[in-house]
Amino acid sequence: MIRMVVAEMMKVSASPSKRASTEVAKIMVAKYPQSLQDVIDGDVVGPGYHSLVKQLQVRIENAKRASAPTIMKRKRGSDGYDTEEIPAEKRAAVQDTYGCIKWDMEFMPMSETTHSQEEKKLKMKVIIEQANFSPDEVKTLMKSTYYSQRKEINQGTDLQILMEEWPFLFQEIGMTIHFQELTGVALKETFLASVEKKGKRLLDFMQTICVDKSKQVLQAVTKLKILRGQLEGCSEDVKDMVLLLLSYFNDKEENLFHYVEDTCLAEEVQVENLPVTPCIIVCGTSCYASRQFMLAIDRKVVNDHISTFIAAVCLMLGSYYCFSIHYPVDLGSTLEFLQR
Repeated sequence: MIRMVVAEMMKVSASPSKRASTEVAKIMVAKYPQSLQDVIDGDVVGPGYHSLVKQLQVRIENAKRASAPTIMKRKRGSDGYDTEEIPAEKRAAVQDTYGCIKWDMEFMPMSETTHSQEEKKLKMKVIIEQANFSPDEVKTLMKSTYYSQRKEINQGTDLQILMEEWPFLFQEIGMTIHFQELTGVALKETFLASVEKKGKRLLDFMQTICVDKSKQVLQAVTKLKILRGQLEGCSEDVKDMVLLLLSYFNDKEENLFHYVEDTCLAEEVQVENLPVTPCIIVCGTSCYASRQFMLAIDRKVVNDHISTFIAAVCLMLGSYYCFSIHYPVDLGSTLEFLQR
């Protein structure tokens, strides 16, 4: 039905907007509410047509995909980790610009020149050495130099060079700006809003329905209750959520979390034991005991001062988009779930 409706829509417009999909979905749901309306436990969810809008939009994107521009994205092999064997300038296979609105900017902003971009880059390299800097100034500089950042990333610039040239790109303040420019989505705010709306329902599902169906999830729930103890709060809920999702999808925890001593410094991390894809280094025996996290990409510690678990998860997710990295096979389901 979705395919047929979209086919008719695309006869009228080659690229139907979300507004058009919404209007079509409203009409369809009004005509066939018992079949198409969003209902959970007898309650209409939201306006009742959001899931139908999403289905229409996804189908439209898929139908347009053949004519869409392509990007270079890091290749994912059968073992999930063949990235390091590909030269930096070729670290990827052709994929579609999924979720990105400004993956590659053809023209520099009108107000900028090559000289001004270079000046702002140098200014940020000075600012990051200062103990106290203006977050607003950094945000403005990161936003105005997005064109240059994107060009260097898309050209396959080595990660070590990116760390030296664009240090704020690996900090929460900088990656947040880059991710929003790239996707149009406020990373942390959107993630937390979704957790607030759906987190409790997800945890309830895991801790009631899933424990009866999966011995693995039951074991994970029991273990997490012991580790969590009396700790409360959104951050602890997100820890439960991520660890239970790993268990539910049977994804490998060691590919997402690498545990080190709580006093471990960045230079002391045994990077040869890290996965190539982005991972969170936990300083402590568990996510619940840790008050310090690090982010590693390409077996390099790119940020060694992340104070909250939520910030670490957002930086890890943002890294896949900002640096055009495929989800690894052994983590694909969990990461895809968190993304959506």
